[in-house]
Amino acid sequence: MCTDDTAVHHDGLGRRAVLVTGAAGALTLATMSFASAADGSRSTKTLTGTLPPGAPDFVYLPVEVPRGVREIRVSYTYTKAAVPAGTQNNALDIGLFDERGTALGGKGFRGWSGGARTEFFVRADDATPGYIPGPIRPGTWHIVLGPYTVAPQGLPYEVTVTLTHGAPGAAPARGYPPERARGRGRAWYRGDCHLHTWYSDGRRTPQEIGALARAAGLDFINTSDHNTHSSHAHWADVAGDDLLVMLGEEVTTRNGHVLALGTAPETFIDWRYRARDNRWARFAQEIRRAGGLVVPAHPHATCIGCGWKFGFGEADAVEVWNGPYTPDDEISLGDWDNTLVSYARSGRRSGWTPAMGNSDAHRDPDRIGGPQTVVLADDLTRDAIQAGIKAGRSYVAESAAVEVTFTASGGKGTHAGIGERLPVDRDDPVTVDLEVKGAPGCTLHLVTDQGTLFTSAPLPDSGAGRASWRTTASYASYVRAEIRHAPTTPGLPGALAAFTNPVFLGK
Repeated sequence: MCTDDTAVHHDGLGRRAVLVTGAAGALTLATMSFASAADGSRSTKTLTGTLPPGAPDFVYLPVEVPRGVREIRVSYTYTKAAVPAGTQNNALDIGLFDERGTALGGKGFRGWSGGARTEFFVRADDATPGYIPGPIRPGTWHIVLGPYTVAPQGLPYEVTVTLTHGAPGAAPARGYPPERARGRGRAWYRGDCHLHTWYSDGRRTPQEIGALARAAGLDFINTSDHNTHSSHAHWADVAGDDLLVMLGEEVTTRNGHVLALGTAPETFIDWRYRARDNRWARFAQEIRRAGGLVVPAHPHATCIGCGWKFGFGEADAVEVWNGPYTPDDEISLGDWDNTLVSYARSGRRSGWTPAMGNSDAHRDPDRIGGPQTVVLADDLTRDAIQAGIKAGRSYVAESAAVEVTFTASGGKGTHAGIGERLPVDRDDPVTVDLEVKGAPGCTLHLVTDQGTLFTSAPLPDSGAGRASWRTTASYASYVRAEIRHAPTTPGLPGALAAFTNPVFLGK
């Protein structure tokens, strides 16, 4: 077995910089070329270089792949720098596109691991989690580097590519979870739609996530690995009559993250753009064409690139509560409530954006189902769950122990539930009823477009309680419920145990 080791050095941006995506800035490096070789042999080449501060979002390394290659294996390293306090250090992501090219939204995507792995391989019969098995066809492949953050001294990197020559293996059989589980007809179903496996930067297998979802009392989940659909073919044996598994992706851009919720198998949604590139509406439509919902995730998260900068005009719902309740969730809740006020004042009767909550669980001790979205759906199917989420017929709870019933009623027997409208005249009396179980020590709050207009005493140790409040449509355009734990900081609200989407009042 022979090895052909070649080292190439590349410094800075140089004269090879060209835009290749038509969106976020990109740089193409000099091509790494390989010659044909005997079966069983390996050829290896290494590229070193340094990316300066202000480097483009994506750096492409072309790799000329000859015929007769069985496997492509890539490893990379980069150097952390000594940086002043408060300065971001180096972080470098990585992925792969095949000979079909790197065009934005094109067919060439073969995998992404971000910063979760230092090496990966792809061949016909197998691939590293995060990458897509399939034929190694001859042509120009591209390794994509994503300089997430660059220190003032620059980002030194080294990329090693090894080709193994020989006959390809057999492609693996691929199956997908069904779009239906055994439901209870029209009922409330509990789900967690933001989960990460070892197919991106999580540490759990699909099987482990399925077991934890069942233990958390969930009826449905949605897969959402960062910038890859590579897990889609690995959920068929996780789903069952008791658990609906929907497929998706967390589209992780430099200007925010968004859940593609419940897309068709093998749907890939590109992420290589910023808000300034005016590409987002195109990819939101791609999500919908693939049967999915568009759900901006953790819109006020403080991690770099996590805050949502694209606006909510394309959103089918918004993830207001993400993981353990924190101050950025409180900001997201208030921001979302402002959108309800704007909608109510507009006089429109459709087009408001519902809220949901998910765990964003990656690894132990992240708790799957904490929080979870509880959806009123006609059955336990992908279409029915999506319809319930999009209509706002849902509430968010910290666990399966918390149950919420929330309705509004007017004269002549009119009633409306969560996400619905109660058609009453402006001055007709309206009674709002809230019932909660599983929230010991929590207080019940009724929130309108004026703010919080009702707060209960703390619930007893049983965790059960009721509240009833009277209003009119002229006084409250909508009413929604919050169930909160006791405050831990004087003057600030306590963490949520649950909250509902609104009931709108008025014709």
